[in-house]
Amino acid sequence: MKFVKMQGAGNDYVYLDCFNNATPENLCELAVRVSDRHFGVGSDGLILIMPSGVADARMRMFNSDGSESAMCGNGIRCVAKYLVDEGLAAGPSLSIETGRGVLRLDVETGPDGKVSRVRVDMGEAILDPGLIPALGFSGSPVVRQRLELPEEVMRQTGGFSGFDVTLVSMGNPHCVIFVDDVAGFPLDHIGPVIEHDRHFPQRTNVEFVTVERPGEVRIRTWERGAGETLACG
Repeated sequence: MKFVKMQGAGNDYVYLDCFNNATPENLCELAVRVSDRHFGVGSDGLILIMPSGVADARMRMFNSDGSESAMCGNGIRCVAKYLVDEGLAAGPSLSIETGRGVLRLDVETGPDGKVSRVRVDMGEAILDPGLIPALGFSGSPVVRQRLELPEEVMRQTGGFSGFDVTLVSMGNPHCVIFVDDVAGFPLDHIGPVIEHDRHFPQRTNVEFVTVERPGEVRIRTWERGAGETLACG
């Protein structure tokens, strides 16, 4: 199987060119195998670059646990680079079909003719909890509403009883939590608890955020189906 490994802001994926190669079978299982950082290629997941009837290309994305996701901002930027660099589409503007719909991207090329920068229009943020989806919250949007942790979880996570959460979707659900010290935060313990919390029927990404100063924040991301990653669009 031929593949390309690319990363956007450290968010790395294995990419398959399904324009020039047959689409493999058992994609969920394949995503798990290639993503393994010890016995596979090693990545945050698997992305297919495919022909589309409504855009320049179609992107399908699978997390490292084999689950399929509708969208990845860093991943789609790499897809745009591949399409232009390999002559499958021409810039400076592209359209790519995703699980969230057709998105528009702009590419910049360097002196060598290769794509050096990509900007993606992610579309309007989804704030309606019914569409994110998220259950059991009041009003719309959900901004700094309390999410209580089960008592048995509280004992396992250093006494955290819950968090004030803000919810948004950009094609996949995100739960944003502001903390005092994101660097020392027990992400590995809290991240999976919130990802699988009963309020999120399709699970959720979780962003833990510390405000460093006006205009600057530091974020650690627990991605649904992948665990901690270096970046998340």
